[in-house]
Amino acid sequence: MQASALRGLLLVLRAADFFPHLPPPPRLLLHNNKFTAVWPRIRTSQCAMCEDVCGPLKKQHRAGHWCSVPDLSLRDHHFTVPLDYDHNNNDNNISVFAREVVAVGKEEQPLPYLLFLQGGPGFESPRPTESSGWIKKACEEYRVILLDQRGTGLSTPLTISSLSQITPAEKLADYLKHFRADNIVKDAEFIRVHLVPDGGPWTVLGQSYGGFCAVTYLSFAPQGLKCVLLTGGLPPIGNGCTADVVYRACFEQILRQNEKYYKRFPQDIEIVCEVVNFLTEFEGGGVRLPSGGILTPKGLQTLGLSGLGSCTGFERLHYMFERVWDPTLVLGAEKHISYFFLKAFENWMAFDTNPLYVLLHESIYCQGFSSRWSAHRVRVEFENMFDAIKAAKEGRPVLFTGEMIFPWMFDEIHALRHFKEAAHLLAEKEDWPPLYNVATLNNNQVPVAAAVYYEDMFVNFKLAMDTASEIGGIRLWITNEFMHSGLRDGGSQVLDQLMGMLKGRKPLF
Repeated sequence: MQASALRGLLLVLRAADFFPHLPPPPRLLLHNNKFTAVWPRIRTSQCAMCEDVCGPLKKQHRAGHWCSVPDLSLRDHHFTVPLDYDHNNNDNNISVFAREVVAVGKEEQPLPYLLFLQGGPGFESPRPTESSGWIKKACEEYRVILLDQRGTGLSTPLTISSLSQITPAEKLADYLKHFRADNIVKDAEFIRVHLVPDGGPWTVLGQSYGGFCAVTYLSFAPQGLKCVLLTGGLPPIGNGCTADVVYRACFEQILRQNEKYYKRFPQDIEIVCEVVNFLTEFEGGGVRLPSGGILTPKGLQTLGLSGLGSCTGFERLHYMFERVWDPTLVLGAEKHISYFFLKAFENWMAFDTNPLYVLLHESIYCQGFSSRWSAHRVRVEFENMFDAIKAAKEGRPVLFTGEMIFPWMFDEIHALRHFKEAAHLLAEKEDWPPLYNVATLNNNQVPVAAAVYYEDMFVNFKLAMDTASEIGGIRLWITNEFMHSGLRDGGSQVLDQLMGMLKGRKPLF
């Protein structure tokens, strides 16, 4: 038997130890003087085998034709996977989409694979329009796989309209529990075993929540990993590190970000106060949004999610408030918040286009306990500082909030109202399965390099460092040159730094 076939079979059998949902051990078929491992229902590789072998396999993996954007070649892959790997039922499968990306001319070269895990939860992978940023850098030596995590993009997308098909709320909450990092990792393993030649390991690049998923990967399927690169994605894993601990730390960083924002744009103190007073005095306590929801003072504060934590966020937030009021074209006309501002507010939030982010956000911190609307409860502890109405009346800076989901959003955001009951059920759910195995991470043998951003508003620096101390052999690059959006803002530099650390070209810390 050929050595490559043996290596591939051993890797698959090792994967089966961690993932009992995988099929029984494969049959070895001799084809064109080469042994190939074949499962009855799963396609392991592309081949020209007879239809009685490959026919069933094609149903599990469908590969498209190569297409191109400037300097890149792209190929689509669709996989059929179980919704619930622990109780596999052919009547309850979903589709997972991944896009293969290589530099033009390298389509047939035997390049190593790099899987990209997007931030979120609930956001699809990037759609390349050209060779640039971190993708251009990665394609110098890798075959990049852009995974739409289950429920996003083209992976059986869970949209406002598609989720509305699932009733009642109890059934919807039960369905949504399958869309966390544990199952995203199982999807990744499913794809790796059937896409990478001989089922070999691959490198994973995890940004933000994608980094959380990568640490879950390290915990439960390290045999599938060659290297791991993390950018702003070290999750809290320590004992007692509940969602409450996370949000208390987040509020402390948000206070500093608000202080810096108003130092940059002190004129906005008066403008934001004026807007809050206007919303408070408006009939119903808020202004109708273009989509049918309502903008209240609490809703206005959520602009900090996009405005305070990224490289150009301060500037973009300031320019939004420049155009908050309609001009007075007719003497005596009533004052109005401009349509431009209301539409820009909705565009920034993206809660209606990516509802998984809202529905599952707090659950990403849950292992064996419920969140019970953690951010909402913790905010009460800081209410003296974050009471927008009181601050506006007193002429003090109105503080924006950060990456937090609150129960009242399911009243004020029109598209989310249908999911209010399901959201409450998820917030009370206690039996969330484990996302990390600290003992496995302590004994980690997979090379890991992580970019840790000192002023990260989304992933607290101290909590990230606590986690880093639990991952054996991790190499850290700590910097304040970038914020949480470093991979987007300086992707080539960030990726080069991390890859260089693992290859000995850069300092380890």
